[in-house]
Amino acid sequence: MFQIFTDLAANLPQELVDRYDIGIIPIRCTVDGKVLDVSEDFDGPAFYAAMRAGARTSTAMPSPAAFLDPFTAALEKGEDVIYVGMSSGISGTVGLARTLSAELTEQFPQRKVTVIDSRAASLGEGLPVLQGAALRQQGADYDETVRFISDKCDHMFQIFTVEDLEYLRRGGRLHSAVAVVGNMLNVKPVLFGDHEGHIVLRHMNVGRRRSLDTLAAKYREHCADMAAPVGLAHCDSPQDTALVVRKLRDAGCTGEVLTVCYEPVTGSHVGPGTVALFFYGPQR
Repeated sequence: MFQIFTDLAANLPQELVDRYDIGIIPIRCTVDGKVLDVSEDFDGPAFYAAMRAGARTSTAMPSPAAFLDPFTAALEKGEDVIYVGMSSGISGTVGLARTLSAELTEQFPQRKVTVIDSRAASLGEGLPVLQGAALRQQGADYDETVRFISDKCDHMFQIFTVEDLEYLRRGGRLHSAVAVVGNMLNVKPVLFGDHEGHIVLRHMNVGRRRSLDTLAAKYREHCADMAAPVGLAHCDSPQDTALVVRKLRDAGCTGEVLTVCYEPVTGSHVGPGTVALFFYGPQR
């Protein structure tokens, strides 16, 4: 027996978390200094409306206890542990998990603890977790599941566009002057997650529609299997997300499309109006 864990940044709906028995490691997010209770249903529109109104948000890594308590409980029951974490290119969460897992391996030498760096966030992290948990339900063993999830992470393609460059500027992912001029000229960037999980700027489009078109065009260009599941996450931008879904179908997508509102951890760094696309492409 083994337990699969991921973290809040994986952006998984609670219904799927319950269906596939996935453990979620909490990540703290604050709004104007007040800790957001993510144990309750996350009100995405209210959260992003507050950001648009000027609320300041911040995030913090999980505490050691957030890992140790659930991992230890599983190991004490005789279960092995797989943890799939948000990209080490944007967070130290995986690094902390690896340090703690080494300690637990010494404490429970008969058990296995594996930490997988998804090199992604949101559904780029969540889709491999879901598919791995489904494989476990079908009878896959521990090692097979680790290999499967790792391979899915190796092939995850992640691309997104934002509505306001200011949030990328605050996070240090875009130069201040570029952000100011870009907003003045209605420039909408398209960003990718690279092979190490860092966020890189690839395209600068004039106008929102062209950026959304670019998402679908990159799917058509890079998708390895159009019957495979696809993820779309948005920061309170359901109409634009629905437009991208239609473009994906027009491009030949026949797989299940999972659409979610961005969880607050990643969403607070990319900002209201962001639309992100996750699919499986060539090995990165």
